[in-house]
Order: sequence, then structure tokens, then C-alpha cells
Amino acid sequence: MQLTMPRFDQSQVLVIGDVMLDRYWHGGTSRISPEAPVPVVKVNGVEDRPGGAGNVALNIAALGSGASLISVVGQDEAADALRSRLESVGIHTDFQTSADKPTITKLRVISRHQQLIRMDFEDSFGAADSDGFLDKARKLLPMMGAVILSDYAKGSLQDTQSLIKAARAAKVPVLVDPKGTDFERYRGATLLTPNLHEFEAVMGECSQESTLVAKGTELMLSLDLEALLVTRGEHGMTLLRPNQPEFHLPARAREVFDVTGAGDTVISVLASSMAAGSGLPQAVALANLAAGIVVGKLGTATISGPELRRAIGAEQGSERGVMTEEQLLIALEDARAQGEKVVFTNGCFDIIHAGHVGYLEDARSLGDRLVVAINSDESVSRLKGPARPINPVDRRMAVLAGLEAVDWVISFGDDTPERLLEIIKPEVLVKGGDYSEDQVVGWEIVKGYGGEVKVLSFFDNCSTTAIVEKIRDQD
Repeated sequence: MQLTMPRFDQSQVLVIGDVMLDRYWHGGTSRISPEAPVPVVKVNGVEDRPGGAGNVALNIAALGSGASLISVVGQDEAADALRSRLESVGIHTDFQTSADKPTITKLRVISRHQQLIRMDFEDSFGAADSDGFLDKARKLLPMMGAVILSDYAKGSLQDTQSLIKAARAAKVPVLVDPKGTDFERYRGATLLTPNLHEFEAVMGECSQESTLVAKGTELMLSLDLEALLVTRGEHGMTLLRPNQPEFHLPARAREVFDVTGAGDTVISVLASSMAAGSGLPQAVALANLAAGIVVGKLGTATISGPELRRAIGAEQGSERGVMTEEQLLIALEDARAQGEKVVFTNGCFDIIHAGHVGYLEDARSLGDRLVVAINSDESVSRLKGPARPINPVDRRMAVLAGLEAVDWVISFGDDTPERLLEIIKPEVLVKGGDYSEDQVVGWEIVKGYGGEVKVLSFFDNCSTTAIVEKIRDQD
């Protein structure tokens, strides 16, 4: 399957469900309490993270999609902390306030990277606490491309059927991350995403692929679902749809550090992709790719749009090599999102020789990514004469792209790279030869926005012109 990056910036997703505050107290410990045989922690840092449906919304926002969140909180400082964290990243929050129950808070005391204790502050919410959810959802549904019901069995999702029916009436797909063993409450949803443990708790053990497919098909038909996605940890994911072959994807993680929040990532990428117009198989493949990245991170984590785009590029073999101008600008955006330093050099590179190779290796050492821009055939002819180039531009680009030091290769038709420098804005401009800094074409552009200009020497006194003349002398 050819994966493509969805236009997340054009999608809107509504999350409805149980929100909670994950609070961490960090500190050192060096003694035992005289009051009881427990360590004394001197707290020197407090960290607040939105959890539950809040983490789902954070995942959506990190991808670049618009995110709205409906949930229940208490009248307390924890609710203020949640609103602040969520709204600071552009998430629209519409919280209903419970008069007699606290915001669900999970407090963890951490010392030397070890969790010493967790304290939960929560009372299950009742129907009265969420009786305004349907009205809130109906106001937002016309603007939404997908709805997620994020159920953590904390009581916020009391009337799931009304929410599902309202969304389906508005022709908005409903994705459900279920909890418990009563899947009947999710009847009519577009897609259910249980993990294998949750699925087997409802449908019984599935020791064989055929059993999983048979029981999954039975569940879909009984609940009038359009699709079922069973996430299976190290065994990947299985997508089932009525009257269609099962679609199985293997796990993508190379190294697993923490599976916390992986389910949130999966449903967030699924919903955001579908809201952006992706078909279900494409959305599942993207979610599987994203899950493989997020489980390689410690703690509850999100995956950003640039991270996912880089992973898609790596999947398609396009994270390096020959680029169009549009492709290069996207690759540069992703590189800079990762804090990478971009180095730029240019030339004709008609016949690649040892001097070029050494020079490009030195140029690459000045940053994290090396862009090589080469003159088009017409440009080379204007600069070097009608007998040049020896090699056409596609061959010159292919040779450069095969060098380990080179990340991206692009051609340009002008006689100078000044237009490219204006749009690429490399952190470092490199030129090879016997120049002073102010003789390098484009130096004033790069210096103007705070970049660096470096002049490097070619190795071994090599020269393309000298090589060409030597060959001609031998003819």
C-alpha cells in the first residue's frame, strides 16, 4: 500500500469521554521516615499531563488536526490545570462541571525514575453529570469530520446510543475505544477498536486467526458495525469489514519502551485520517505506523505531524534522494521540526571525482542534513560552454543521491542558486574553492537571516575541467 500524508490541517475531530489529570510529583529521596518504614521524598518538581480523553485530544492536535473535547470535570484546581494545558495547544474544551465530584486525578510520586506510589482522586460520574453532552455535540457535529467516544469507564459516557445516533444522522463517522464487557452500548458505531484482551473478554478466546475473524464478524453483524479493528500488540492489527477479506498489518515497533497511551494514538490517527478523507485501510496503516513510533517513547506520548510524515517518507524510501522543490520544502520542514541543522551547497557536479566526495563529506559534517543543488543542463552550458555537461542532469543527480554524505538533491535552471537560498534558508551555505566569504554567491542572503557561510577546499587538487581536458588529449 502506498501511504500518503493526510491533510490533517483540513480535518476536525470531536472527542467525547472521560478526561483525567495525570499529575507527577518528582523528587529525590535519601532517608527513611522516622514515622513509618517509607522513603521521604523531597518534591522539587510537579508535572501535569491531560490523560484519558484529554490525551486523545492532545494526539489529534499534535498531528495538526483541529480537536474539540467534551467531558466532565469537578469544580477544582485540577479542572483549571486541564483546561489550561489543553487550550494552550489549541484544543476547544467544552467541559460540564460536576457540583459534587472531583476532577479525576491520578497522582504519582516519582523518585529516581521509579514510581513509589499512585493516589487516585475520583468518584464515578452519573447521568446527571453528563446530561448536556448531546446538546453540546449537536452544536459541533456540522463542523466535524469524525467523532471519537473515548471510554475509560469513569461514568462520563452514560448515553452512548444518543451520541452515536446523532453523529450517524449527521453523516459523521463514530469511532469507539471501548471499555468493559457491554459492547451493546456501542451499537451502530462506525468502528470499534478493542485490544485483543478486551475483545476476548467479550467474545471468548481466539487462539487462531480463523477464530478471531469468525468471532469478529459475528460481533460486527450483531452490533451493526461498519468495521472492527482489533489491536494485538506484538502481533499487529486486524481490520475486519463485513463481506470483505480481513486486512492484517504486522507490528511496526523495532523496540518497545512503553505501551502507555498507544491505544490513544491509534484511534487519534484513525479519526484524524478519516476526517481528512483517507479510506479506512489507509487510515489503519497510518495508525499502525504511528503506534510503532509511540511505543518507542517513554511515558504517555504523542506523535506529531512531522514525525508521521518522516515515517511515511522512510516507508516509501523517500527520506533521502532526488527531490522536487515542493518535496524538498516538506522534507526541510520535518527536519527542522526535529531540530536538525540544514547545510546547502551547489555546483555543476558534471563528473563526480574524489575531490567532490571529500568536499561533500566535510560539508555534511557541518550540520545534520546536506542539500546539494545542481545546475540544469541548460545552465551548465551557459556557464561552461556548449560542450558541457558531459553527463545529463538526471545522471548527475542519481550519482550524488547515491553518496552517503548527501541527503537531498535538487536541480535549478538559473545561473545562480539565489532563488533557492531565499526559499530554503539553510543554516549553513558551503562553497568549495579558493574564495573569500563575500565572494560566495548568495552570501548576503544567508548572512541576512543569521546563517553561516563556509568555504571548503576540494581534495587532491581535482578538477572536472582538468579531467575532461585529459580525456580529450588522449583521443
